[in-house]
Amino acid sequence: MKKQSAARSRGRGRAAARDAQVAEFERRDLGSDIRTAGVGRVLRRRAKPTSIALDDDLVAKLRQKGARRGLGYQTMLKLIVREHLDEY
Repeated sequence: MKKQSAARSRGRGRAAARDAQVAEFERRDLGSDIRTAGVGRVLRRRAKPTSIALDDDLVAKLRQKGARRGLGYQTMLKLIVREHLDEY
């Protein structure tokens, strides 16, 4: 039988500690603690799904500009609308 490496046996110790944390979390009812602390509230309003027809060239430009910022075209469109809505 092979001897376990030190790194492997340490990994099992971490797994046991993680399992103990999960067991403690599941054992406790944190609902009242969270309500008392006032945390866990949703600060972001839910977005209302909408549908809008956009020309293909407009979607392509949104995709291109969004890609430069690491965003999708829908997120890019939302940013543009938020920035310029008050101008109209």
